[in-house]
Amino acid sequence: MPKMKTKRGAAKRFRKTASGKIKRGHAFTSHILTKMSTKRKRNLRGSTVMKDCDAKAVKRMLPYI
Repeated sequence: MPKMKTKRGAAKRFRKTASGKIKRGHAFTSHILTKMSTKRKRNLRGSTVMKDCDAKAVKRMLPYI
């Protein structure tokens, strides 16, 4: 049986935490930020943990993570 291939786009976007959860960055942080409030931009800066229902699909794309 050959090795499974990793979806490279998903590998660049998601990381695994020590407890096995999937960590992701926030959207809407690349351009047209002048109309966005400073508080909203600050809250989008960090990363967050995905919900289990969404992380299940990501784990299929990343078999060796």
